[in-house]
Amino acid sequence: MRDSTQSAIFGALSNELRMSSIANNLANVNTSAFKKDKLAFHDTFVRFAHDYLVDSKTSIRGKDMFPEGHIMAKARLSAQQPDFQQGSLERTGNQLDFALSGQGFFSVQGDDGMLYTRAGNFVTDSNGMLRTLDGHPVLVSGGPLIVPPGGRIEADGDGNVLVNGQPAGAFDLVDFEDPTALERTGSNYFVDPGGAGQIPPEELAVAQGFIEKSNVEVVTEMVSMIETQRAFTMYTKMIQTDSDLDTKLITQVGRPTA
Repeated sequence: MRDSTQSAIFGALSNELRMSSIANNLANVNTSAFKKDKLAFHDTFVRFAHDYLVDSKTSIRGKDMFPEGHIMAKARLSAQQPDFQQGSLERTGNQLDFALSGQGFFSVQGDDGMLYTRAGNFVTDSNGMLRTLDGHPVLVSGGPLIVPPGGRIEADGDGNVLVNGQPAGAFDLVDFEDPTALERTGSNYFVDPGGAGQIPPEELAVAQGFIEKSNVEVVTEMVSMIETQRAFTMYTKMIQTDSDLDTKLITQVGRPTA
């Protein structure tokens, strides 16, 4: 396989993944506190066998056995991770809506362990338990919060919660030394696989009656989609061109002339 064909295949596959990421970002533009995915690329180097020779000469007076080594750089997709840039806050006036301003997360109890989210558009179930829209209990001082029917819930900027004017604990707010080490599960939840380093949040404020909007910028994503589509088309044309050249070589080279 030609080097150009191999590079084009990797380029096309990378842009296919990039297009999927962009499509997912656009699909969640109206999802509360959604964090868009971003992709990173890096150069990988293809070395030839003679690049690893310590001494290319067979004797003092000998000539170089191999030509000078060259290293080819090829861009490859290296990482896909969420962008935790703050989204804008939108006022709703709903007492069960809470937005975080700053770096940090709400803690919620998932089916298989702890989950972390910035989406604070909560609801109460038939028993008055405060839950996320997906039904996960929101943790307040280490446990679920029960709001009596018709009860009034209030929260200050530090996350301290009052129910009908009585202290009920504080939201379990957490931050991480390396948020990019978190793994996304679903559209709005993250799990800590063990390397994020949980720490107490600093300069994190809770705003009641607000929700954090998605940090997806539609215009930016549409421009990226056009760029990705054009790049994918270019790579497929390279593959087709190489295929046509190979076909021409196979069918014409060596053909006897009259």
